[in-house]
Amino acid sequence: MERRDKINYYLDLAEIVLQRGTCLRRNYGAVIVKNDEVISTGYVGAPRGRKNCTDLKVCIRQQLKIPRGERYEVCRSVHAEANAIISAPRDKMIGSEIYLVGIDMSTGTYVENANSCSMCKRMIINAGISRVYIRDTKDAYRIINVDDWIINDESLNGIFGY
Repeated sequence: MERRDKINYYLDLAEIVLQRGTCLRRNYGAVIVKNDEVISTGYVGAPRGRKNCTDLKVCIRQQLKIPRGERYEVCRSVHAEANAIISAPRDKMIGSEIYLVGIDMSTGTYVENANSCSMCKRMIINAGISRVYIRDTKDAYRIINVDDWIINDESLNGIFGY
């Protein structure tokens, strides 16, 4: 068996993590890594103690036909990136990397052109994370330097979605 490259190894872990997600629309898994050590993981789900969308059998955003990347204040869930950041100590996140995988629940395929929402981008910036790896296929991924999100601030241009 051929050894898996390190980036896809961490993306594979994020894909396993997303299996705990409870979103009916798109599930994501996130893994924060620093110096080849897994610092934290996170998946999409309602805040502790609240019912998940899988329990309610309804996605409010889907019901209201809200496009992806918009109006996340309506969503019941905490995003995978946010849950991973919440669970990690700040000093371990500075200079770390976050690995992100999204699955479209209606098709079972990877989310096309997946990216962090504007709220998660702000959290990733403030957490001190330096790079984001996003899976496009089982073996292909994109690398985003977080500094690019700082320099190219989409909130100044009124750009919505991703």
